Amino acid sequence: MSHDQIDASEDDLKTTLLRLNARAWGIALGLLFGLGLFLATIVLVMRGGPRVGPHLGLLGVFLPGYQVTTAGAFIGFVYAFVIGYAIGRIIGSVYNALARTEK
Repeated sequence: MSHDQIDASEDDLKTTLLRLNARAWGIALGLLFGLGLFLATIVLVMRGGPRVGPHLGLLGVFLPGYQVTTAGAFIGFVYAFVIGYAIGRIIGSVYNALARTEK
């Protein structure tokens, strides 16, 4: 192998190692966001009281169908997972685009 071939294979290895799996980032952030909202909702439902989670209930403005109820926890999980997945995919894609240009 020539010196140029070794340099090229090292650059390919570095680029491969620097790349993120955008789908994995999407799933990870989706689960993090979804479980976070799910658990926050369930905790408030279990605490109960006359006014259950008025601040968290405001998410219903942005997430149609979401309420601070047990059913709302599942609806919120789906919404938050989709939002987290999209953010994770964007982070992975932007990072990979920047890593590709930095040689």
